[in-house]
Amino acid sequence: MHNSTPLITTIVGGLVLAFLLGMLANRLRISPLVGYLAAGVLAGPFTPGFVADTSLAPELAEIGVILLMFGVGLHFSLKDLLAVKSIAIPGAIAQIAVATLLGMGLSHFLGWDLTSGLVFGLCLSTASTVVLLRALEERQLIDSQRGQIAIGWLIVEDLAMVLTLVLLPAISNMMGNQHVSFGQLFTELAITLGKVVAFIILMIVVGRRLVPWILAKSASTGSRELFTLAVLALALGIAFGAVEFFDASFALGAFFAGMVLNGSELSQRAAHDTLPLRDAFAVLFFVSVGMLFDPMILIHEPLAVLATLAIILFGKSAAAFLLVKMFGHSQRTALTISVSLAQIGEFAFILAGLGISLGMLSEHARNLVLAGSILSIMLNPLLFSLLESYLAKTEVIEDQSLEEIVEDEAQTPVAFCDHALIVGYGRVGSLLGAKLIQQGIPLVVIENSRPRVEALREQGISAVLGNAANQEIMTLAGLECARWLLLTIPNGYESGEIIASARAKRPTIEIIARAHYDDEVTYIMARGADKVVMGEREIANNMLDSINIGMAMPPRAEGCTI
Repeated sequence: MHNSTPLITTIVGGLVLAFLLGMLANRLRISPLVGYLAAGVLAGPFTPGFVADTSLAPELAEIGVILLMFGVGLHFSLKDLLAVKSIAIPGAIAQIAVATLLGMGLSHFLGWDLTSGLVFGLCLSTASTVVLLRALEERQLIDSQRGQIAIGWLIVEDLAMVLTLVLLPAISNMMGNQHVSFGQLFTELAITLGKVVAFIILMIVVGRRLVPWILAKSASTGSRELFTLAVLALALGIAFGAVEFFDASFALGAFFAGMVLNGSELSQRAAHDTLPLRDAFAVLFFVSVGMLFDPMILIHEPLAVLATLAIILFGKSAAAFLLVKMFGHSQRTALTISVSLAQIGEFAFILAGLGISLGMLSEHARNLVLAGSILSIMLNPLLFSLLESYLAKTEVIEDQSLEEIVEDEAQTPVAFCDHALIVGYGRVGSLLGAKLIQQGIPLVVIENSRPRVEALREQGISAVLGNAANQEIMTLAGLECARWLLLTIPNGYESGEIIASARAKRPTIEIIARAHYDDEVTYIMARGADKVVMGEREIANNMLDSINIGMAMPPRAEGCTI
């Protein structure tokens, strides 16, 4: 490594390795997170070849933690949590307790002390937000009853871990000073909690008003750079202030920065503009965590690794399954939630790092946590595939609740022809659909959002739930006898794959697609589209038409000499 540029070398090396191994993981149908962690292992001191700067990696990881927690807060929905609070809150708390106790049991068997066992157990108790949401999205379960329970469960876990991050330093100080009385320990803990409560109240009362005002002022300048800078300055500044003035954690500060930002009308723009930076530092976070992992533990202590993995895959999942069944839900809901939670991720890394810094966890324990995380994330898609196969073979309609029966009701093919087939019913799709309806043209919509499909059906519009890249979905939508295929989704490359599949099945259909960039236009046309509409070009053409249509040259303005 070039000693003169350790920061640049570490960032470049980490991102390049993460990209290469992330692409490989994606090709193998494994979560890219596994590739990012593997990139860290290759860049770490325990493997030959390139070695990144291990002193800089923790600071990059800390920025990654701040931005990860900022993203969690930015998407935190109290409404979603309240909708499933009766099962998510008690279920998540009980499952955390069971997983923590199992981890403490394993630590006792390995000869660790009680404190290490507590932190180790907590590390094994919480699932990865990124992995869970991606798994639900791929299977179109986000809007289902099962998906909502899993997401609510995850939110409760996140909140519990945020509280844990705050309390661990106080607990460490108490346990480290053996001459302190119980009263003094209680006082110290009360002071710590009081500071955190003061910070939370300040954010809710002042931050909820001040942060949106700052964002509005920065947006009013018309400068995208200033707006993005305002978002990042608020996220990082609030996180730093939480540590500096309230003895809280970067994670808690960043979480509440995102949460109060979520209350702003500009929150969607804030999320969109900062997403590339959040993603980049999130990748560096996973890389820096992988750098800490010694792969030799897989060879030296395979039984301990297998025991850790068993707690993650079976112990906490069995607890979740039983808890969901106790609340009266079906077997498929219980199995879906238990499989969703059968992995650990971000918070496990954050807790393990904090435990190391406080002297409450050993490097050996962190290696077990990292091994369990990498293996569980890798196996999670396989578990979902096994679950789907099992349910398809064994489940009968009586096993489902009424809501689930409605969700999984078989979709019937459309019963008419010569219709327009619209893929995507967002802002562009809905405007287009309204125009077609006004002209009396039959319409079928393909959407992967269940609430949107249900709303369309209530309006009397034929809608099919699913991904248009799936040939079965296209068949249900009547591709064989449709007159037009209109793709309004914003991803041009995804549109290209749908077009190629549709053109192969129905060569004569007229296909019109939407694009944002010139390279997308070229790609979509090459895949078989008849016409591609690019938003910026249409705006320019319409403005030009508005100038020329039926207008003579306007009279020269008074005082104009040109």
